[in-house]
Amino acid sequence: MNYGLNDGLIWGMRKGLGRLFGILALSGFCLFAFCGGVLAAEAPRVESVGVSGNEQITESYILGVVETKPGAALDRDTLQKDIEAIYGQGFFSYVDVDLRPEGEGVSVVYAVRENPVIDSITFSGNTVYKDEALMKEVFSQVGTVFNRVFFRNDLDRIQERYHKDGYVMVRIADVNVEGGDIKVRILEPRVGNVVIQGNRKTKTNVIRREIKLKEGDLFNVVHFRHQLGKLQALGYFEDVNVGFDAPEGQDDVVDLILTVKEKKTASIGLNLAYGTESGISGGLTYSDTNLMGRGYSLEVGFDEGDEASYWATLSSPYMDRSTYAWRVGVRYNTYDDRYYYYKGKRQFEFDEKSLNVYAGLGKKFGRKEDWSWFFTLRRTDTSYSDVHNTVPGYIDDLTMWEGVNMTAELQFTLDKRDPYLPYSKGLVWETTFEQAAKVLGGEFDYLKYWTQLRYYLPLNRFVDGIFDIDNLWTEDSPILLAARLRIGSSTVDELPAFARYSLGGMNSLRGYDSRSFEGSNVILGNFEIRVPVHKNFTLVGFYDVGNADSSMDWGDLHDDYGLGIRVKTPFGNLRLDYAHGDDENKTYFGFGEMF
Repeated sequence: MNYGLNDGLIWGMRKGLGRLFGILALSGFCLFAFCGGVLAAEAPRVESVGVSGNEQITESYILGVVETKPGAALDRDTLQKDIEAIYGQGFFSYVDVDLRPEGEGVSVVYAVRENPVIDSITFSGNTVYKDEALMKEVFSQVGTVFNRVFFRNDLDRIQERYHKDGYVMVRIADVNVEGGDIKVRILEPRVGNVVIQGNRKTKTNVIRREIKLKEGDLFNVVHFRHQLGKLQALGYFEDVNVGFDAPEGQDDVVDLILTVKEKKTASIGLNLAYGTESGISGGLTYSDTNLMGRGYSLEVGFDEGDEASYWATLSSPYMDRSTYAWRVGVRYNTYDDRYYYYKGKRQFEFDEKSLNVYAGLGKKFGRKEDWSWFFTLRRTDTSYSDVHNTVPGYIDDLTMWEGVNMTAELQFTLDKRDPYLPYSKGLVWETTFEQAAKVLGGEFDYLKYWTQLRYYLPLNRFVDGIFDIDNLWTEDSPILLAARLRIGSSTVDELPAFARYSLGGMNSLRGYDSRSFEGSNVILGNFEIRVPVHKNFTLVGFYDVGNADSSMDWGDLHDDYGLGIRVKTPFGNLRLDYAHGDDENKTYFGFGEMF
């Protein structure tokens, strides 16, 4: 007996109803003949109600669902409902009714045929879960009468388990009952062809490496959503659409059709900064995050002012457990009249030049690939000149720090941000070790180590009960708390001038000049509340606190506060910050977020 996804046994009930109507006609005729036609227009009275044919299921359980009762008038519609109710209990393959004369009325006997006793339950087609795992979802037990309703619920639980774990295309294909043996066939569709279309610049392999589903894989919507989130996070596409197609005659295969709409990935960035004492500085940056459609990232730029920088980097940022990311670059810095600070106070001025060349590679690891490492070799050549305006008694001999520095840097990163969201939510933790060694060909020996924690928390649920403003912030554009904490130290009391931790400027303590605080130890906290007031406009309130010093006094921290705005433009996220520090107010103009 094959149930498929239907009851498959309704024929038994229908047969019982057909017989019922014949019996009712016969009974009516007999009663009319017996009573001389007096009762022809009256329904006979029910004298008794019983059950026949049941072996495992008790009579009281069966009769518990019938409406026909002794003493009531016989009603054909009620009898029909009774048969349907008994059949609906699920234990029977056949339900009938017998009407027999009894006393001054009739006896109603419901004739039933029980389903077989379950001898075994087996599965076929299941590869995700073993039979033992599926049986944990089945309440029907061997040795009990097969119940069609109960077993349908069992099948629903099995399918629900598949769907809950992401296998949303899995379905129960067939249920076959042969005697007491129940055989369930499960259909687990597999991925057929993966079709990628719409890309003109981006190489297909760049897209395909993010979509790891391949022919023959089980389709899992959780895994696929994760992969799709990573693809969208690349920033190469305005839109990504997904379609599915079942090849004709293949109910166990589904083709995946991915359609992308590309956007421009090259941009020019402008940054400007103004301090009441330091004056104006700024520069330009050209970048392309999808160079030649190969997923390479190129950045060339310069900053001008008292601190001038020129740089170029080329990288391949994609990494997984089998693919290495890499980065190479060069940076040339010149500082005219750079101030040397001690505990935030200027000690003297000097000129500095440095040439930095580096190369590195890294890879992901961990079961979820949320861990990664990156190793960088770096050569820095630094020189100093024109030391002047010294504070009496302060050591102004910087020649001890001149020369070539060779470092090996190893960084570990844990990224727990939600990849499905259009904004950052979650945790990013980074720990870095930087070893300078003469054995590498340099002139210095030291070890620096620091750790940094970034955390992003949507605040919609906290503010919705306070502010009643519709359509100001949404699930895709929430009020966001962004926090960053950085702590670092070293194995020497005095790091070379070029290697010291430094704070001040638009990316650390915004209320102070660049490099206002320097030393062998650092602590920094940045806190921002980002409030969207328009789909393209965000207001930011911030607070920065920290210090960098060789002999750190953790009680001697410096802070600032201010306001900023962010405006979405075709060139990126425009950033304007106004910060108030101890000595001056500073204004910054640029692109992107500080973190």
